[in-house]
Amino acid sequence: MSDAAIVLDANILIRAVLGQRVRELIRAHGSTVEFFAPDVAYADARKYRPALLEKRGVDSIPAMQVLDALERIVHPLDVEVYGGLQQQALRRIKIRDADD
Repeated sequence: MSDAAIVLDANILIRAVLGQRVRELIRAHGSTVEFFAPDVAYADARKYRPALLEKRGVDSIPAMQVLDALERIVHPLDVEVYGGLQQQALRRIKIRDADD
């Protein structure tokens, strides 16, 4: 187990699917950092990805395979794990995007 953990949101998951840089960073640091994403981030990435892929002219099958592979490195968290911390997170995020 690593000493550091980072929680990613849907935007970062989508960027990891659409581009190389984010995916490379996740892979490069996967042995020293534990990556997590709320289950809703994966759900959002799967929901919004088809439209983004179509807009960019990207084949959705390989993109889905990338997102599926990310789940082995960026571990999904069930709402039961993070739900109790929602109020604390909302206080921290204040005027930024509360949906994040």
